[in-house]
Amino acid sequence: MYTEKTELKIIRKPEVLALFGLSNASLYRQITANIFPPAFSLGCRATGWYEHEVKQVIAARGAGKTDEEVKTLVSELVAARKSAV
Repeated sequence: MYTEKTELKIIRKPEVLALFGLSNASLYRQITANIFPPAFSLGCRATGWYEHEVKQVIAARGAGKTDEEVKTLVSELVAARKSAV
């Protein structure tokens, strides 16, 4: 979750793919299945992810969380984006 102490670092798709070890197609399948946070717009033709969100999903996977638990985490992360401002 985002807190005031969380450093907001935006990462782009190549770094997300490298961190998560997924192919481009697998990344988008997981986004469609709501088990990975979607990218957000950075401008006209650029998108990115918050690094802390990606790392939380990786940690959840590493901890053996089920897809349903990861879906809950992702929905909480995306909801927290709205209250981060």
